[in-house]
Amino acid sequence: MAEAARRAAFVRSPTWILALRQTNGRGRRGRPWADPVGNLAATLIFKPAATPADGAKRSFLAALALYEALAFYVDRTRLGLKWPNDVLLDGRKIAGILLESSGTAERLEWLSLGIGVNLAHTPPRAPDADFGPVSLAEAIGQIIPQQEFLTVLADTYATQEDKLRYFGFERIREDWLRHAIKLGEVITARLPKENISGIFETIDIEGNLVLLTGRGHVTVTAADVYF
Repeated sequence: MAEAARRAAFVRSPTWILALRQTNGRGRRGRPWADPVGNLAATLIFKPAATPADGAKRSFLAALALYEALAFYVDRTRLGLKWPNDVLLDGRKIAGILLESSGTAERLEWLSLGIGVNLAHTPPRAPDADFGPVSLAEAIGQIIPQQEFLTVLADTYATQEDKLRYFGFERIREDWLRHAIKLGEVITARLPKENISGIFETIDIEGNLVLLTGRGHVTVTAADVYF
């Protein structure tokens, strides 16, 4: 993602950057991201005609693209999507998504989608993780090369952009909910100053989490979710 930001001014068309080896991986909110050699660390840098709010919705496109790319290698019933931007395999985290952007309040100058996938190695479990990690190699007994997986992922992501262009975010929302984990069940959203537990009812048209709690419907814009 640092390389994508460095190149942003010169990018003329959507460009994928693949790190064969990464020494300073990071996740959401500045958390470290374990990235052994052989796992995927890739970033898509592009310039969508979008507001920052619309750009943020690309995390759902990326999650769906990852779901479809992984479904080339494992039965899709073993996969699920966790709000806001994790992909799970057999109930364990196999992939994460991180967005960065630059622009004004009205329009993005550029957007980058950072994607990490445990292809070859299962990293150690983080001390505060609600569930452990898993790798694709652990699940299928085969190591998929980074370049091969990225080729599949680039194709599935392009498909999601086409769906957004022709059908709008409502179609993306419907597809994401179809694969969402714990929909209709009680989950907990951990915010900086409070935890909110309730039935995971839906995500709204802005991609926010909607919980049915004892005090009614609560909309959560950003949080860590625990089951």
